Amino acid sequence: MEGKRDVQSAKRAGGLGFLLSLPILSWALYDFANTIFSSNITTVFFPFYVTDAIGNTEEMQQLGNTLIAYANALASFFLVIFSPLFGVWIDQTGRKQRYIVRFAGISIVCTIFMGVFAGWESDRLLFGLPIPFIATVLVFVLAKFFYNSSLVFYDAKISDLVPRERLSTLSGFGVAVGYIGTLVGLLVYFLMDYGYAYVFLATAGLYLIFSLPLFFFLKDKQPKQKCTRVSIWRGYKEIITTFKEISKHRSIFRFMMAYFFVNDAIATTIAVMSVYAVSVVGFSSGQFILLYLVSTVTAIIGSFCFGQIANKIGAHRSFSVVALVMIIALTIGALATAQWMFWIAGGLFGIALGSIWVTSRTLIVDLSPAEKQGQFFGLFAFSGKVSSIIGPVIYGSITLVLKDFGDLASRLALTSLILLTIIGLVVHVTTKQRTDWTEAR
Repeated sequence: MEGKRDVQSAKRAGGLGFLLSLPILSWALYDFANTIFSSNITTVFFPFYVTDAIGNTEEMQQLGNTLIAYANALASFFLVIFSPLFGVWIDQTGRKQRYIVRFAGISIVCTIFMGVFAGWESDRLLFGLPIPFIATVLVFVLAKFFYNSSLVFYDAKISDLVPRERLSTLSGFGVAVGYIGTLVGLLVYFLMDYGYAYVFLATAGLYLIFSLPLFFFLKDKQPKQKCTRVSIWRGYKEIITTFKEISKHRSIFRFMMAYFFVNDAIATTIAVMSVYAVSVVGFSSGQFILLYLVSTVTAIIGSFCFGQIANKIGAHRSFSVVALVMIIALTIGALATAQWMFWIAGGLFGIALGSIWVTSRTLIVDLSPAEKQGQFFGLFAFSGKVSSIIGPVIYGSITLVLKDFGDLASRLALTSLILLTIIGLVVHVTTKQRTDWTEAR
């Protein structure tokens, strides 16, 4: 009851004071927690672990790129299978909190096992690779799948906390807090001298600690009905039905098409950024950590600023700006022959990365019918994760086929992401804006 009164008082509060209520801070701190996982595991230390374990020749570096890309694609494939069911759960029961807790908990446990397997010493091989290495990669896939699954429910929960006119501000605040989590998470770099096992275990600990406020201080709204067993096929049937009604929801489907291509590029860049900087541009691991810190600072600034920008010019126009920034960042990165060029690319990518979640989350809530919001968030995850399969597969396949060409393979793979982002931008700018509350202000 107390949490409910806090939310109600937050809604009445003027200015930005509502951001300091306990429920909203608890919600934002989960962004802090899961971003520690995303940055430490997906972007930085797991790719370093793979490249260090697999070898440092140019050919093996490109094979490492391929393995990292395919592992990320596999995690996204599992989410594609299950996200329609998640949407049905939200719409049928209204329960989001319990699934965030369950899926985040499993992701944390899997991250702990990454540390256990990374510290396991064994000379036994499977498919020519050490068994501990294979085990670490497999639990990474599971950890990322359950992390992504928790986000389906977490993103949908935003509409329970504030009225529509404050969604952009809250979304921007959550993303900004999340990227502050990146800064805290990167402190585990000082454990690198002791091995990746300690890095992964420390990441799991931070992920758990900063998830606790959401676990204990947020509650679900009164459930719509008793939770009954739902077939996964029902989720797909509802999505098929929604596709058949596309003429009634044209704006949101056009946006999801645009998001599909832009997210394709962003998700892949997140996965390969560290190995590209080290193997192609010549960064040391320490230099990349510093670059990533700079990118994180620009992501924090970009996410909070775009929350305000979206309030002024609308989330639709803001998304176009974000896509354009992404195109510029990728172009500079693909052409980078000196480290200073990649510093610029990294800063711009940080702005795009921080801002994409702000604008996309707001647009989904903005364009979705209230009674189908859970289904559309499930479909949003479905679209995003299908693209998160395709992007890494394209990137990994290019580096695999062209591995004998060294750095050129990675540069061409990055160029493919520029083309995907351009397609997404064209789809988005040719979509008519729906007349809703953002335009009526």
